[in-house]
Amino acid sequence: MKLRTICLHGPESTGKSTLAPRIAEYLGGEVVDEYGREYAEARGIEFTMRDLLEIAKTHDAGTRTLLAAGMTPLILDTDPLMTAVWADMLFGERDPWFDEWQGTADFYLLFDIDMPWRPDGTRMFGTEELRRKFFELSKAELERRGVRWALVSGQDEERYAKAIAAIEAVQAG
Repeated sequence: MKLRTICLHGPESTGKSTLAPRIAEYLGGEVVDEYGREYAEARGIEFTMRDLLEIAKTHDAGTRTLLAAGMTPLILDTDPLMTAVWADMLFGERDPWFDEWQGTADFYLLFDIDMPWRPDGTRMFGTEELRRKFFELSKAELERRGVRWALVSGQDEERYAKAIAAIEAVQAG
């Protein structure tokens, strides 16, 4: 199965943004950068639900534009499913738009919380308890949506190797 879109999914500080360009290079694809980070760096982290909707819709529009241009595979550094989890974490609820959104990726890599949390000015959920909650909500979202996904754990090169192995297994499959 040829994957057009692969989404890196999971809590903060789990290596998604670090591995996205490496995975894209390996596969000969392009990265769709995490728009939420750009948004937070420009506007701060006091998010409203409206902010999260803007983040999700802007990220989705960028993905759709690149797909329409034939640029595949795309490595998505998160997507609206992850932004929905952010809404759950921040507000305990989400706008109905998130559940209506149908643009899920062909394959998701769920990044485990077995890496140290590193504050960077935009990250919010650094305690073990909050990281675990964020991870469990991230996993539950994938299961609820019924998308194809694999767990990626380990440190540095091991994490990268597991991500590539998961992708190759699906493509061979």
